[in-house]
Amino acid sequence: MILDRYLLRQFFPLFFIAIFLFVFLLLLIDLFSNIFRYMNNEVPVLTILQLSLYFIPKSISYSMPISLLFASAYTLGDLYAKNELTSVFSSGIPFWRLCVPFIIVGFFASIFSFFLDDKIVIPVMKAKNEISRRALRQHVTESNSNIVIKARSGKLIYSIDYFDNEKKVINGVNIIEIGDDGEFIYHIRAVSAEWKDTYWDFHNAVIYSYENDILRIRPLPFTISYTEHPDIFKRSSVVFQELPAREAGLLIRDLREAGLPYNQALADYYHRYSFSATSLIVMLLSMSMGCRFRKNILLMSLFTSLSVGVVYYITEMLSMTMAGFNYINPFVGAWFPVFLFIIIGGILIRSAKT
Repeated sequence: MILDRYLLRQFFPLFFIAIFLFVFLLLLIDLFSNIFRYMNNEVPVLTILQLSLYFIPKSISYSMPISLLFASAYTLGDLYAKNELTSVFSSGIPFWRLCVPFIIVGFFASIFSFFLDDKIVIPVMKAKNEISRRALRQHVTESNSNIVIKARSGKLIYSIDYFDNEKKVINGVNIIEIGDDGEFIYHIRAVSAEWKDTYWDFHNAVIYSYENDILRIRPLPFTISYTEHPDIFKRSSVVFQELPAREAGLLIRDLREAGLPYNQALADYYHRYSFSATSLIVMLLSMSMGCRFRKNILLMSLFTSLSVGVVYYITEMLSMTMAGFNYINPFVGAWFPVFLFIIIGGILIRSAKT
């Protein structure tokens, strides 16, 4: 439709200008917030430039929703201020129909935002963090001590004195197996165990088990083997935010099977999908606020759109916090603000007076 093309021609130049300015601003904020640490550690200029370059995808991800909000609110407010929409409404075109191209843009921007984060932002930010840790001499180890892990739906309990991630060796091993009815089956103790591609090779291992109601001790037979992957012992050092969606889902599965807390990780996993809908939300909010004023239309449209956007972010933050503490279901915590503000935005657009 000619009107749709006209609106989009007004919208996209503003959007690209806005996203360029916001990305530039975020790059400056990131640089100046770390500049003293770079100077104290004598980080080379080329490394600083590389870190800034790696931050660009994340800046685009952050800037996209606010740029869409700014461009849509400005476009609509400008058309109102110039009285260009008077003829549109006089021709019988309702306001909700005017918003359709912007909503479509917000929908596809949400899909693009998810794949941008999952395929580009996360691996690039992981590389940036690794470069930053090396440049700032921050040592990170994936080895752990004093580990207690539940596996096989809680039927197997590992107690490990120390896990060496580089050598794939566990020291001070205690393993307790419990039956389906919660009854003790046996207890295995070993000085150490080494990972052999598919199983653990125990050193000086013995097994305690009841025979005729008498607790007996004997060497661990070869028929008993354990195949839990070494990664299960270093999960606490994994940065969830640095995992793509598929790997994050596998991590949550491992945490659940190990009997470890996973509500916060599950809420963050759902939030990856729900947060990508922010672009659609801000478009709905900016459209619904753009027709509410008759004076200072441009300024008031921008101000109210930003205000409602802030309310959305606060609602999302509170909802995610409650999900992380298991006050509400993680799925509800991630998606409730999205559905709530989609309904609110839709009602406001449908009720707009034209």
